[in-house]
Amino acid sequence: MKIALAADHGGYALKEHIKTVLDQMGLAYKDFGTYSEESVDYPDYGLQVSKAVANGEYDRGILFCGTGLGMSIVANKVPGVRCALVHDCFSAKATRQHNDTNVLAMGGRVIGPGLAEEIVRIWLTTEFEGGRHARRLDKIRQIEQEYGQEEGVRGC
Repeated sequence: MKIALAADHGGYALKEHIKTVLDQMGLAYKDFGTYSEESVDYPDYGLQVSKAVANGEYDRGILFCGTGLGMSIVANKVPGVRCALVHDCFSAKATRQHNDTNVLAMGGRVIGPGLAEEIVRIWLTTEFEGGRHARRLDKIRQIEQEYGQEEGVRGC
């Protein structure tokens, strides 16, 4: 599994901690930035990861900002991305089982590194259940098609 990571200044420290977790898990990843706590615009970083996941270059993406809200909004603008803002373990598991999320967003000013580590481990190791949930994902894809977003990421 290949993971794409990015953060803004508010999520930088948490991203750096999660990189050590990915190393422990033996997972390959690419850090798309930012590389310091100097103020940056989160859409610039969230879009890079979201496009890389939607295009199939990476299996999953993890985004960090102060609250996780901004990054999750950006990610969900990219067709093919199903990003969940998660700050608890139950949601980390459920969003993989039921929504087959491929991008995770977390807030560096909302949760600490210990909880974030648990969330990432759960999210990366939980499989999609399929079944009735697959039917619901098909409906999400239909929404993307209806609003003309089906091919948006390929042209970027």
